[in-house]
Parts: sequence; C-alpha cells; structure tokens
Amino acid sequence: MKKARRNGFVLILVIVAIAVIGVQMSALADIANTMQFQSQNAYLKACERNLLASGLVWAKENIRNKNGEILDTTIQLDTSEMNIRGSALDVTVSRSSDSQAEVRIDTSCSRGRQTLRETGKYRIDSNDQQATTIGTREGPAGD
Repeated sequence: MKKARRNGFVLILVIVAIAVIGVQMSALADIANTMQFQSQNAYLKACERNLLASGLVWAKENIRNKNGEILDTTIQLDTSEMNIRGSALDVTVSRSSDSQAEVRIDTSCSRGRQTLRETGKYRIDSNDQQATTIGTREGPAGD
C-alpha cells in the first residue's frame, strides 16, 4: 500500500512542476514580446530622426542653391542608400517670407508589422550661410 501511495505522490509532484514551468514560460513570453515591441519602436524612431535630418539638410542645400526652382513641389527623396527598409521621405518647400522658407517633411518607415509616419513643418532661413555638410557642425566653445 505504501508503494502505490508513494508513486501517486511522485506523479502529482511532476504534474505540479510542469504546471509551474508552463506559467513561468507564459510570463517570459509576454515579457519577450514587450521587449521586442519596445526595441522595434526605438529603431523606428531612430530611423525617423535620420530621415528628418536628411530631409532638412537636403532642403537647406536646395533652397540656397536653386533659388525657387523647388518651391511648392513635393519631392520624394531616394532613401535606398540609407539601408532603411520600407522607408519614404517626402519634402515640400514653400516660401513663407523674404528670408525664410517653410519646409514640410513627411517620413515613413516600417519594420515588421509596425509603421511610423510623421509629418513636420520647419522654417529655414535662406540667408543662413552655415555649412550643412555632415560632420562640420560648429558648437559652442567647450564642445
């Protein structure tokens, strides 16, 4: 009688252990999904910032060099060399005053099932002679 009772105890112990492991795996899977979502979201925001910076640099250079040839036209810039899959960058430049241009930048980038679309309007002083080449930014003393 004792032997049969002992075998039943071991069986119950194994079933409880499997149930505890199943609950832990479920909790870990939820945490992993949350971490994956957060990492994809951070990646998309970084891509959006890169696209925005590229669009602003392009607009500033073309405002200074083309003197009105690109005004009120939406231009879709090629983003293939940036290695951002599923991205799009549209820039529209319009004149807001004598020395300022208004730039509308539409960005879109996607990864997996997430897509991030942003639209922003910015003012650029067309008389600004600061270089916009990457890496030539002049900061305050001590930078």
